[in-house]
This record gives sequence, C-alpha cells and structure tokens, in this order.
Amino acid sequence: MESNLKIPIWLDCDPGHDDAFAILLSAHHPHLKLLGLSTVHGNSSLPHTTRNALSLLTAMGTPNIPVYSGASESLTRSAVHAPAIHGESGLDGTSLLPAPLAQPINEPAVQAMAKALLSTAPQTAWLVATGALTNIALLFSSHPDLASHIKGLSIMGGAIGDGFTSAPMGRVGGEETARIGNWSAWAEFNILVDPEAASQLFSNPTTLIPLDVTHLCLATPDVQNLLLWGKDGAKNGNEGKTILRRMLTDLLIFFANTYAKVFGITAGPPLHDPLAVAAVFDGIVGIEIPFYDFKSNGTGVEDGLGSGVGGEKRRRERYEVKIVTEGSHEDALEGAQTGRSIVRLLPEGEEGVKIPRGLNIGRFWQVVEECMERADEVNAANRVL
Repeated sequence: MESNLKIPIWLDCDPGHDDAFAILLSAHHPHLKLLGLSTVHGNSSLPHTTRNALSLLTAMGTPNIPVYSGASESLTRSAVHAPAIHGESGLDGTSLLPAPLAQPINEPAVQAMAKALLSTAPQTAWLVATGALTNIALLFSSHPDLASHIKGLSIMGGAIGDGFTSAPMGRVGGEETARIGNWSAWAEFNILVDPEAASQLFSNPTTLIPLDVTHLCLATPDVQNLLLWGKDGAKNGNEGKTILRRMLTDLLIFFANTYAKVFGITAGPPLHDPLAVAAVFDGIVGIEIPFYDFKSNGTGVEDGLGSGVGGEKRRRERYEVKIVTEGSHEDALEGAQTGRSIVRLLPEGEEGVKIPRGLNIGRFWQVVEECMERADEVNAANRVL
C-alpha cells in the first residue's frame, strides 16, 4: 500500500445523525480525497440536510469542501422524512452545531458530481450514497458512462432479513417478531423513500451495506465514551476532550434515545452511514476495514479468515438485487412490501452486487476515533471547535 494513496470519493447524503460520521470519515481519513458532497431529501427536508452538511463541515474544520444541493423529492413520489428518528431539523439533540462558514455552490448537484468523478483517472473514484438514491439515479441516467469509469458505488440501504446476519433488527409497537426493515416491516428508509431510483442502480458495480450489517455496529456506551474522550483521554467531568467530540456524542445520545424508543434497541444506535464509506477500503492492504462477503459456517463472520472448518475456502458471494416498487408509502406502513430489497445469490463466479455479512467492528471504531483525532488537530490549528 502506498503511503500517499488518496482514493477520490464523492459523498451523497442526507444529514442525519449517522451521516455526520460518514462526513467525518470522508473528510478526515488520510487515504481519502473528498471531491465534494451533495445533499438529498431524506432524513429531513433538503434545506435542512443541506444546512446540516455545511454546519458539520464547519464543525470538522473543513468548510472548504464544496457542497451542492440536490433533489428535494423522489423521482415519482412526494418526499418523506424521519422526524421520529432524527428530529425536525435532521440533527436534533445538540446546541453545539455551528453556523455554516460556507454556502452551497450554485450548480446542479448531478452536473457537479459528474464533472468531479469524470475528472479522476478511470477505476479510481468511489461514489458513496447514504440517503435517498434520487441524485444517484439521475446521475447514472444522464451520464451512463460513469458506471464503467468509477471504481465502485457504495450504498447504505436495504435490508435482507431471513437470518442474513445475527444483527438485532428491532421491533415497533406490539410486533411479535423482529422486522426486516426499519421504516416499514419490509423496507429500509433510504430505499423506500425512492424505490424507483433504487431499482435503477443495481446493475452497476455496487456494494450494498444493508441494515443487516449496520445493526451489527452499535454505538454502545463504551463507544460513546471512546469518541467523547479519545483513546487515552482523561475523563474529567462531562465536557469531553473537545467541543467537536461533545457535539458528536450529543448526536449519538439523541440517536440512541430515539432508536430505543422507536425500535426497542437499547444497546446503542446502529451507525449506518459511515460503513458505506468504510467499504471503500475493502481489499486494500494496510488500510482496509475488513468486510466479510461469505456465509458464516458457525465460526463467526468477524474472524476475518478466508477458510472455514477443515480449511475449506469460503466462496465469495455476489447477488442480484431487485426492489419492490409497487404500492405507496402508506401501503408500506400497512404491511405492503413496497421498497423491499429482494436478493438472489448468484452462481459462483458471476459478478453482481456485493453484500457483506459482517466486518471487523473493532477496527471500524478504531478508524472512526483516528479520524476524530485528525479533526481535533485541524480545529486546534484553525482555532475552531
């Protein structure tokens, strides 16, 4: 691995508590070059998600990263937001979020994305999507050449179910069995809010990070303490090592409370979106956060080994993904499968969508903390937060 390796990425997001950590990794990982950031409807309205992105970049000492405002609603449906999880602003729970030091660039987001990605060398850049997939569908429909130009598309979205992993999926109200999705019993939010957009994307070189994986990665109280105080930080009072760390921990605590209230998951909130950023490193020796794209044989998917019991090789899994587009959002809440991600395991050797079954969770949190340290250093140098 080259020490000066910089992977170009573009982040399309809807901040969003977990998006904050996707932005942290994108902006402060030493082996990523964040080309730009586009916002989309989703966790809150587009004006809120755009302002949240600008404020988070300011808080992290990187207000110079260009931000572009994208789609305010889905391709064919009205926008749907998630105030029960993220609050009305999309980032409720802290008073420490600063006013933005920059404004969104006055250029269409899809045009800016295409220009930035096509300016990179072929097969080097990644596109990471952590919100509704409207911008991404518009990008590929208007610039189909991008599919072969970029290294990959990493999406946080979807839910597989049927024991795909051992992750706790939560229950809502009086449900007797755990659900597959979060926004509905069958569907994950990012897919459900624009299933038509999602249905266009899975023929591209795609990595899909579903709820089945993100719910393995809970921000437990121990994780919250790590992020608040740092690896070797002295725990004096409740203020935390820096204002940035306190702000992000405030967001995690709010997120934990809403997840416990709505889904009954009390160990900590799943940190969905940064995993889609972390997947960019998979397979790069020296910097990867290992993701495991094989089925566990009972020894566990977190072991990181390529061989199972007796030394047999675990085969790499690739999938065909189809999205259910029939029905409305209201139908989905009444039990319809609108927005459901239906997957089929492909024969060995066929190319398709990569859907990991697990990851090295300890390594993931280590990288998040390292990025937090870099953000602290930038802020100290700039005398902000």
